[in-house]
Amino acid sequence: MLGSLLFLSLGLSGPTLSTPVQSQAEWTVYCNQPTIKVSPDLFGIFFEEINCAGDGGLYAELVRNRSFEDAPRPDHWSAPAGGTISLDSAQPATSFNQKSLKVEVNVPGSAGYPVSNEGYWGMDIERGKSYRLSFRCRAASPMPQGLTLNLESSTGAVLATSKVSPKIGGWNEYKATLRATKSDPKAKLVLRARDKSTYWLDMVSLFPSDTFKGRANGMRPDLAKKLNDLKPSFLRFPGGCWVEGDTMALSQRWKQTVGAQIERRTQPNIWRYMSTNGMGYHEYLQLCEDLGAAPMFVINCGMSHKEVVPMDKMDEYVQDALDAIEYANGPVTSKWGALRAKNGHPKPFNLKYLEIGNENGGPAYEERYGLIWRAVKKKYPNIITIANLWGGTPKKTPIEVLDEHYYYAPTFFIQNADRYDTYDRKGPKIYVGEYAVTQGCGQGNLIAALGEAAFMTGMERNSDIVVMASYAPLFANVNLKAWNPDLICFDSSRSYGIPSYYIQKMFSQNRPTRMVKTDLKRPEPFREKFPTGGVGVGTWSTQSEYKDIKVTQGDKVLFESKDGSELKPQTGDWKVVDGALRQTGGGNGTRAYFGDSTWHNYTLTLKARKISGAEGFLISVAHRDQDNYIWWNIGGWNNTQGALELGVKGDKTLIGRQVDSKVETGRWYDLKMEFTDERIKCWQDGKLIYDQAVPTTQTFHASAGIDEKTGETILKVVNAGSRPVSANVALKGMHNARITDAEVLTSGDPMDENTLDNPNKVSPKKVQVKVAGDQIQHLFPAYSFTLIRLKGTK
Repeated sequence: MLGSLLFLSLGLSGPTLSTPVQSQAEWTVYCNQPTIKVSPDLFGIFFEEINCAGDGGLYAELVRNRSFEDAPRPDHWSAPAGGTISLDSAQPATSFNQKSLKVEVNVPGSAGYPVSNEGYWGMDIERGKSYRLSFRCRAASPMPQGLTLNLESSTGAVLATSKVSPKIGGWNEYKATLRATKSDPKAKLVLRARDKSTYWLDMVSLFPSDTFKGRANGMRPDLAKKLNDLKPSFLRFPGGCWVEGDTMALSQRWKQTVGAQIERRTQPNIWRYMSTNGMGYHEYLQLCEDLGAAPMFVINCGMSHKEVVPMDKMDEYVQDALDAIEYANGPVTSKWGALRAKNGHPKPFNLKYLEIGNENGGPAYEERYGLIWRAVKKKYPNIITIANLWGGTPKKTPIEVLDEHYYYAPTFFIQNADRYDTYDRKGPKIYVGEYAVTQGCGQGNLIAALGEAAFMTGMERNSDIVVMASYAPLFANVNLKAWNPDLICFDSSRSYGIPSYYIQKMFSQNRPTRMVKTDLKRPEPFREKFPTGGVGVGTWSTQSEYKDIKVTQGDKVLFESKDGSELKPQTGDWKVVDGALRQTGGGNGTRAYFGDSTWHNYTLTLKARKISGAEGFLISVAHRDQDNYIWWNIGGWNNTQGALELGVKGDKTLIGRQVDSKVETGRWYDLKMEFTDERIKCWQDGKLIYDQAVPTTQTFHASAGIDEKTGETILKVVNAGSRPVSANVALKGMHNARITDAEVLTSGDPMDENTLDNPNKVSPKKVQVKVAGDQIQHLFPAYSFTLIRLKGTK
C-alpha cells in the first residue's frame, strides 16, 4: 500500500524485481548547441571541525591533549604506580593556556618511569619515517640520566628513541627527531625518567615529517590527497555549527587561532570534544592554496545556538570580518597583512568568499547580516558575500549568494533533481552549502550516493543559478562520529570514501564548461498512493492546544471530539484544559493521535492555538505510530516555514516545497486537511495553503555538456531504479564519435557500503560503451551512475 513512496524513503526506488525487466529511454544530445556556462566554482568542499575531522584527523598532530587544557584531569595521558601525574596551574608556560602536567617520579624503575599518550585511538608509526617531537619542560632538580623519548608499540616495543636533558628552573623548549625502525598503527608516545625527580610538561607535540606538501604543522597526507583528488574549486571553512557554538563563549573566533601554537585557544567543541585550534585560520587558507581551491570563510555574525550579541556590542564582530579579509588579502604594510607575512606567507591568500553566519535566521540575523554586509562592501567591494537561508532570508539587504542546506532521504534528492529548473533567475545565486542523504543511508550506501547524483545533475544543468555546492560533512574518525554519513572515514592509519565520495569525485573531475541542449524521454515515473492511517496533533518545542477535532469520510463521521480527550497521548505532556487538549511539555515531535491504520480518503478539521514556544502546530494524517505518518508542519523552522512531511520509520522527507508560515501566540486557527490516496489539500482559516498530489518519482536522470578545452562531450546518467534502462543516445552535431573514457559506479545491492576493511566495494569501474556513428545504445544498470566522455568531429 505504501508503494514506492515508502520504498524510496527507506533508500530504495521500488520493489526489487526477482527478474529485472528493462525500461526504455531516448536521449538526444545536441553536441553543437551549447547553452549555459557552467559555474567554474560549482563543485567544492566544506570542512567543519566535527567527528575529529581536524584534531585527530586531517590535522596531522599525533598527541591528544597536547597542552593539557582538555579537562580538569590529564585526559589521554597515563602513568603507572611509582609516581603520579597531575595538572598544575602554578607556573604556566604561557599566559594563554594555564595548565601544565606535573610529573612526580618516586620509583623510576630500570626502564624509567613512563608517561604515555596514545593520541587519537593510537598513533600510526611507520618504519623508516621520521617524527618531529617538541615540548616545553622544566625540572625541579637535576635529572642526570635525562628524559628518554620513545615511540613504543601497543605491546611496549621501542619503535624509535631519543633523549634530552631537562634544565632546572624555568621553561625551555626541547626538540627531537624520532626515526622509526618498526611500524605500528596503534603506537604511543612515552617519556621515561630514570631519576627520582619532579618535572613539568607543556605543549607536547608530535608530527610526522611527511605531511601534505611538506608543511610544518601540516595535514595528514592520505586524507589531504583524498581532498586533492576531488579537485575542489573552493573550500568552505571552518563550519558549520562549530562557528556558532552553543553559546557565544564557545563560538569560533579566528583571531584566537593564528600565531604560535602554544598561544592558541583550546576550546570545547559543540560536537563533544576539545579542539586545539592548531588548524587555525592561517592553516585553512594555506590548505586552500595547496588544493587550488578558492577560500570561503564563514564568520560568526554575533549569533550562537543560544545567544545573540546585542546590536550595540556588534562592532567587535564587524571588525573581525574586516580584519579576517585584511589578514587573507591585505598588503604586508597593513596590520593583519603583516601578521600573515610574519606567519610565513607574505603573498595574499586571495580570500574570495565571506559567508556571514551559519544557519542563522529571523529578525536578529536580518540586522546582523545587514550590518556586516554594509561594512564589508564598503571596504572590500570585490569580496563575494553569502547569506544564510534558514527559515527565511534577509529582506532589507542585498543578497549576492544564498546558502541552502538539505539533509533528507534519497527520495527527496531524486524527486528534486529538477528543483532548480524553475528558480527565479532574477533572484540571488544559489550555493547548496550542505547536502547529503542522511536517512535510509546506512553508514553511507549506494542508493544515498545515487540520490545525491540525481540532484547534482539538476545543479549542473542549472549552474547559471546554482553557482556552488558542497557535500557535508567531509570527514569522520570512525571512533567518534557525531554525524552520519560522512564523505571520508578513517582511523589512525586507514581511510576510505563512501560511495558518495566517488560521485563527488566523478562529477568534479568531469566538469563541462558549457551545458548543451538535450531532449530526454524517460521511463514512466513511479506514482503510487499515499499511506493510510489515523489522525494526530503535536508540537515541536512549543506548547499548543487543540479542540473541535472532526474526521469525516463523505457523509460519514469517523471521529469527533470537542475537547480532544479521546486522543491517545504518544509523547509529550497532554491534558484537557478549558475544553481543549493542551500539550504543555517542551519536547520535539510530541504527538497525540486517534484512528485506524486503514483509514483513508477523509477530511480532518480542527481548531488550534499556540500557547508559547518556538514554533507552531503539527497536524497528522496517515498516522500509524510515532515514526510513520504524514504531517502538516505549520510555523516550523523557528516559526518561519511550513511544509508537508512524510515520516517512515523515524526518517522524514519533504512532500513538495516549503512555504512561508508563521503562527501567532494566543490566536485560534481553523485548520482543514483533505486527505485522499492521491492528493492532500490544506486550508488555514479558509485559505488554501497546499494542494499536493502524491509525488511522482522519476529515477532516471541525466546531464550533458562540453569541455571546451578538450573538445569532449561529457554525459552523466543516473539510474536510481531497480530496473536496467536501455537507452538510445543520439549525438546530434557530432560525427565519428569515439569514447575517450567511460566508468560506472554500481554494486549488487543498493544498500552496499564501503568500510575500512573493504574500502573499494562500491567504487568506479571502467565500462565498455559502444558508439556507432552518432548513436550510443547502452544498457544502464539498475542502481548505477555512468560517466561517458567522447570526442568526434562536428
